[in-house]
Amino acid sequence: MSENKVEDRLANLEQQVRQIMDRISDENQAAEQGQNWQKSLGMFNDRPVMKEIDEEGRRIRQEDREQVANDHS
Repeated sequence: MSENKVEDRLANLEQQVRQIMDRISDENQAAEQGQNWQKSLGMFNDRPVMKEIDEEGRRIRQEDREQVANDHS
């Protein structure tokens, strides 16, 4: 086999390995980004402002329920 053919084959293989490694890297980054919400989950639980926000949301939902119940009466 001529040396040029071996060099061409080697260059082709190196390119394929680079593409595979890039794809793996991209998949790993996408997986990490998909888990970012898990790192944030619960980080505001003990903050007074979150308690206010939660209570206001409950109040609004309760008003909506009462409004719907009154509309169907």
